Amino acid sequence: MRNVRARLPLFALVAAAVVAISSVARGEVPTGETIDGIRCDQDEGSLFHIHQHLTILYRGKALEVPGDVGRPVLAGCLYWLHTHETDGIIHVEAPVLRSFTLGNFFDIWGEPLSATAVAGARIKKGELRAFVDGTRYLGDPRKIELSLHADIVLEAGPPYVAPRPFANWGNN
Repeated sequence: MRNVRARLPLFALVAAAVVAISSVARGEVPTGETIDGIRCDQDEGSLFHIHQHLTILYRGKALEVPGDVGRPVLAGCLYWLHTHETDGIIHVEAPVLRSFTLGNFFDIWGEPLSATAVAGARIKKGELRAFVDGTRYLGDPRKIELSLHADIVLEAGPPYVAPRPFANWGNN
């Protein structure tokens, strides 16, 4: 019994590595390749550094924007667009001055953003509503610009609620 217990942590580590490698092999998560002209670098870029907040509601319930989006563990790098925590804050930390969009972030995340899918949540066409800084955005949500302290809310399907403004920028 003692040998089995000693091997359990090793087995768990190997199993986690196999899951991570198989996910990468299926192309589900970025592996460090350039996406939308955005590199995955060893260090955070310091020329252009801003933050945004993203809330995703699916049928009225919040979907978590995971921590470490844009930080592929196996590649040992981080994309210019990434998250650190599960607080919905997107970090833009780039070595170049350029504009970025919500579509760029979703591409790096490896999740869909379209009229029928948001971060894996399937919806009927016409059920996606987007808001930027409390104002309804009527265009393609993939084109929402990631500007300084933009407060972005995506509501995938009813019930639709008036977005609450995000104000907890802290040191961001």
